[in-house]
Amino acid sequence: MITSNILRDAYGENDVMAVYQTVKSESDFLGFAKRFMHDKDYRVARIALWTLTKATDEELSALQVIYNELIDLAMTTENSAVRRLSLNIVERLKMNEDEIRTDFLDFCLDHMVDIEEFPGTQTLCMKLAYRMSQFYPELMGEFKRTLETMPIEYYKAAVKGLRTKILSGRMK
Repeated sequence: MITSNILRDAYGENDVMAVYQTVKSESDFLGFAKRFMHDKDYRVARIALWTLTKATDEELSALQVIYNELIDLAMTTENSAVRRLSLNIVERLKMNEDEIRTDFLDFCLDHMVDIEEFPGTQTLCMKLAYRMSQFYPELMGEFKRTLETMPIEYYKAAVKGLRTKILSGRMK
């Protein structure tokens, strides 16, 4: 059984993969997420979320029931790694039109253009905002206008590339 101490003592890809294999063998991705994603020790939460990113999409689908909880975590955490990792998981889950949250869309729009934000978080927010905007043509127009007005010289290559891909219509 995985404990906070095991997560706290994990220091790299091999350790995270070992934790993942244990969680997989127990078939308890949801229980694992609920136990550790809100840990007050950001290191424990970060390693737990990192472990979950190793799961297949099918394994991650068990987390669909805590979709909003993962969004809330991303929007409220003060830890940038926890934010990025929780967004990574949200991005891999199913998104339904009737579950679109305007607060989350606003969060993604704000963080995708925030030059103080890490590029990984910017790109995840851009992908998520794009997905949410696809449900509503008026939102897609606003989203694309936001992309077009970004002062692109301030962004890293990953953000620039994703922006170009979306604006050129090559994003699926």
